[in-house]
Amino acid sequence: MKLGFFTMPIHPLDKDWRQSLREDREAFVLADELGFTEGYAGEHVTDQAENITSCLMFLASLIDRTKTIKLGTGTVNMPNSHPATIAAQVAMLDHMLDGRFIFGISPGGLLSDAEVFGNLDADRNAMFLEAINQVLTIWTSDPPYNLKGQYWNIGVEKHYLRDIGQGFIPKPLQRPHPPIVVTAVAPFSKGVTEAAARGWDPITANFLMPAWVKSHWPKYVEGCERAGRKADPANWRVAKSIFVADDDKTAKAYATAAASPYRYYYSQLFTKMKHGGRIELFKERREQADNEVTLEKICNELVIYGTPDKVADDILAFREKVGDFGTLLYAGKDWADRELGRRSMVLLAEKVLPKINAAIGKRR
Repeated sequence: MKLGFFTMPIHPLDKDWRQSLREDREAFVLADELGFTEGYAGEHVTDQAENITSCLMFLASLIDRTKTIKLGTGTVNMPNSHPATIAAQVAMLDHMLDGRFIFGISPGGLLSDAEVFGNLDADRNAMFLEAINQVLTIWTSDPPYNLKGQYWNIGVEKHYLRDIGQGFIPKPLQRPHPPIVVTAVAPFSKGVTEAAARGWDPITANFLMPAWVKSHWPKYVEGCERAGRKADPANWRVAKSIFVADDDKTAKAYATAAASPYRYYYSQLFTKMKHGGRIELFKERREQADNEVTLEKICNELVIYGTPDKVADDILAFREKVGDFGTLLYAGKDWADRELGRRSMVLLAEKVLPKINAAIGKRR
């Protein structure tokens, strides 16, 4: 199993934006130093708590501060930008990272973002598909393009000057394009199947109950079979909320107390999902009554915390429930205590991961 990092950061509303952005960047730098293989950042324009407004801009700030970690968008919310803009900016970042880039895409899940960009009542899944298809066509073709869609038309005929390079949208360094991943949040996600059929791979979100996490693997297999490709667990990334400390008392207090950044994180998500009619994500079974879903139960089920030995055992137990996967993505949280936040990542990489891989090796 490999380690990665995934943050859709949720910070206190009164925290200085400069500090939260600085700490989010420090987490990626630390992940790189610890040997994490991948790091993803989310984006939202209209959320004070989840306040990285451009994942591409954020990742660009890490180009010279990281050395080996692959940096990924988690995700570019495709309906909220023009496909030509996305194609050009991603291509540029891929070159700046010398190919150390993974392209994470989605329709976007924050309803206030959809509202502010004017697509709240639109078919955002259809917009997503049109946008990514146009981006991929741009990268595999040359101007004048002439792409006609329901939502965007892309072409440059009047001012295309081939001899001087005017009218060209740049292509990424990685050909035909960077690796593409999609974040899966729905139980039995059809999107996972469609992504796999196109050669893309899934990231399962860290706010899904284990039963719904488990449901993603068969959907991935279905898509791979359709495309005639091998369904390899090494390509499945699963995010998880984890806190590791040197002693049980510290771990429990930081992960479960009323002021815990983990509890705050899930209180924010719980409120958003209820408001958006997506409380099912936090249910343990589909027929469960809404009033049985509580913040306490969510945190108890979705947060793994403790000493390195306990966390290793809990992750292995989680893996037994959901199946084999290749990369465990440590879900970033606000550093309410900077030193404890950093220590958790260090212990995960240096103490927990070796125990997990040793156990997996023995079982095989």
